[in-house]
Amino acid sequence: MKFLVFLGTIRDSTPPKPARLGARVAKACIACLNSYYPNHEIELVDVLDYPQDAVFKPHFAYPKGKAPSALDDLAEKIAAADGYILVSPEYNHSMSPALANLLNHFGSSLFSYKPSAIVTYSAGQWGGMRAAIGMRSFLSELGCLPVSAMIHIGKAQTVFNDDGTAQSDEERSSWFDYFNRTFAQLIWWAQATQTHRAEQDPHNIIADFKKDPAQRNAP
Repeated sequence: MKFLVFLGTIRDSTPPKPARLGARVAKACIACLNSYYPNHEIELVDVLDYPQDAVFKPHFAYPKGKAPSALDDLAEKIAAADGYILVSPEYNHSMSPALANLLNHFGSSLFSYKPSAIVTYSAGQWGGMRAAIGMRSFLSELGCLPVSAMIHIGKAQTVFNDDGTAQSDEERSSWFDYFNRTFAQLIWWAQATQTHRAEQDPHNIIADFKKDPAQRNAP
C-alpha cells in the first residue's frame, strides 16, 4: 500500500529554536514505518514545497488542465494513497494553518474512505495534543477518518536529532513501539478499506457533490 506523510509546518527560521522541529518528527515517523512495514511505500509531502497563496483557490475550482502542476501532481498522489499521516505543530490550540490550507485545496472525494493518523509535537511538555483534538473533526469531515490512537511528542527537540534519529538506541525502541500503536491501527484499517474499495466503489454508493451549491438539498 501507499501512505503519504504530510509535514504541516512552513516556519523555517529562529527563534524559536530549533527551526523546523516538525521535520525531525516526520523523519522519525517515516523511519518507524519503514522499519515495521518495509513492503509499503511511504512518501513525504512537505507543506513548504507548495506556495501558500494569499488568495485561496482550491484545486477543484480550476478549469480542467489549468491548475498549477504542483497541485495536479499532489491530487494524483492523494487519490492513489491508501492512508495518510498528518504531522502538525500546535498554534493557538489548533492545527497548523499551513497544513489546513494545503489540505483544503482538495475535495474530500480524494481522501474519503481511507484512514488517517494524527501526529502532533511541541517544544513544550504537552506535545500538541490540543491541536490533535481539533484535527479529529477536520479529518473526519475530509473523509479520512483518524484511527483512535494518536502520537504526541512533547519536547521533541530533546527526543529526536535533526535527521530524525532518537538520541539513544533505548529511546528509539521505546518511541517506535509507541508510534506503532498508531501505525498498526492505520495499516489495519488501510488494508480493510483497500480491500472493500476493490470490491465496491464507495463513490458509486454516495455520489460526489459536484453541482452548484444552490442545487443542494435543503437541510
